[in-house]
Amino acid sequence: MLHDDGFHALDRQECLRLLAKVPVGRVVYTRQALPAVLPINFSLDTDAAVVLRTSPASDLVRAIDGVVVAFEADEFDAATRSGWSVVITGRATVVTDPAEHERLSKVGPDSWMPQRKAVFVRIESKMVTGRELGAVLRAH
Repeated sequence: MLHDDGFHALDRQECLRLLAKVPVGRVVYTRQALPAVLPINFSLDTDAAVVLRTSPASDLVRAIDGVVVAFEADEFDAATRSGWSVVITGRATVVTDPAEHERLSKVGPDSWMPQRKAVFVRIESKMVTGRELGAVLRAH
């Protein structure tokens, strides 16, 4: 007997709820005309934008400011063969407004890297997609 729940699509609210549970995701962008992926810690802002905190001298900042990028986070359990993956696609912009920067300094993500100065990058949640894999049970 084979029972396989398979993948099922998640709605926007469920995607955002799951994203809020994990501390690290991946920014997917283009670097020197090639695909690039960078793991980074993040938080979700009140408008569901992904917020990153990084160094102003970061290659990432130069590569993604004003550009449409993808952001992916997931969680999987190999033992139960279950998990989920969420992708947010939208324009990334460096926060330049001093009041917004101050607000994010208090509520945004902390950087895992030591930084004297930091910039915040917001990724709009224009397109939010996700899918979940239920537990797969196999009997031989």
